[in-house]
Amino acid sequence: MRLLIIEDNSTLRNALAQFLREAELIVDTAATGDEGLWAAAENPYDVILLDLMLPNLDGMDILRQLRAKANPVHILVISARDGLEDRLEALDSGADDYLVKPFHLAEALARVRALLRRSYAKKDPVLRVADLQLDPIRRLVRRADREIALTALEYRLLEYLIHRTDEMVSRADIWEHVFEDSSGGTSNSVDVYIGYLRKKLCAQGETNLIHTRRGLGYTLKEDES
Repeated sequence: MRLLIIEDNSTLRNALAQFLREAELIVDTAATGDEGLWAAAENPYDVILLDLMLPNLDGMDILRQLRAKANPVHILVISARDGLEDRLEALDSGADDYLVKPFHLAEALARVRALLRRSYAKKDPVLRVADLQLDPIRRLVRRADREIALTALEYRLLEYLIHRTDEMVSRADIWEHVFEDSSGGTSNSVDVYIGYLRKKLCAQGETNLIHTRRGLGYTLKEDES
């Protein structure tokens, strides 16, 4: 999953980015309002963490501009403005959640995970398809009683697919949301890592859950019907 942090405080921005990256999330950052708005408009982020008091362009303006253009990205406001009117204004302008500074990094991560579950109508924090389970809190993957060791990229790929269970996911979508450098590369890279993931998920002869649709992409589902 790909996140954007728009925050001018370098200490907080760097600490938050590092913490989220350790949770196997891809994180981009912006230090000014205009830089953040450009990044948000040009890239398909899953969640944006948005400060309100920013150089060049106020965070509230960014929020309103994104919603005016029907950008569906989930937006978590992170702000020192703790007044009720500030929270109401942000939420009424299209923010999905509001977190007052100072906050624990673990709480920010929990709120990000909640927004990701909301994106794909997932209520259970443990993501499941058939006998496959992915626990994003402990970053554990199991197939029945078997624990599966994945690389960071394989984990991100599986998490993205399992959030979009039963949906057709294109190679371009996977590249933009899963790979660290989404500015280049080929569909072959996606195919290769899908192959790696399939091999690990079916290492003991289990039923294949990742299905290929030629010319369209991939879908994670219990069966091919």
